[in-house]
Amino acid sequence: MSLAEVSARTQHARELFAPLGPTYDRYASLLSFRQDPAWRRFLVSRVPADALQVLDVASGTAAVAIELARAVPARTVTGVDQSAEMLAAGRARVAQAGLDSRIDLREARAEALPFGDADFDALTFTYLLRYVDDPRATLRELARVVRPGGVVAMLEFAVPRGVWRPLWELYVRALLPAAGYVVAPAWGEVGRFLGPSIRGFYEQWPLEALLTLWRDAGLADVRARRLSLGGGVVVWGVRA
Repeated sequence: MSLAEVSARTQHARELFAPLGPTYDRYASLLSFRQDPAWRRFLVSRVPADALQVLDVASGTAAVAIELARAVPARTVTGVDQSAEMLAAGRARVAQAGLDSRIDLREARAEALPFGDADFDALTFTYLLRYVDDPRATLRELARVVRPGGVVAMLEFAVPRGVWRPLWELYVRALLPAAGYVVAPAWGEVGRFLGPSIRGFYEQWPLEALLTLWRDAGLADVRARRLSLGGGVVVWGVRA
């Protein structure tokens, strides 16, 4: 399937986030109570220092790609995303950081990566599986391009448990959309979308089922860490 031949789910995600590129990092941090940057740093910390060729999928504005490059001076990072608009903002950030020679951003889809088997030492992806039609097939495709023994690591939103769940529901149902509309209409639409999207994904793929999905994709020693009272989760494993 080419970039032009995408599902309704993927097309909706592309259209929803396309206008946000220039403001994405600032307001993603603000609307997550500044947790999103900390989650990304923890994601990057799961990638070992000897992983010198890393692929960052759903790279967006290159926030993770930049963190990966800064963490290890000898590392090169390839970032891919389906959104040309987000990648344009990412390239501007990469240039501003002076990392043009070590970060290459390309337009591509996670479901059909334009790379060979075992091309990379490690792979990261962020807020991706909710937007693909077949998470199982997508995970297998991600694992395919990582060498045996290489790390695959994911950051995703999660649904808190226990006493924190009602507060999370209040935030995503009412406060997040309202705060988004204060910023801009496009952010208000994202605020309305996120709660049902996150909730629906975790109804279908609760954490234990998600970890099983990772193992079925050929990843071993799969681990997870809930972050910020359960509002985020990082999962990582090793290509078997």
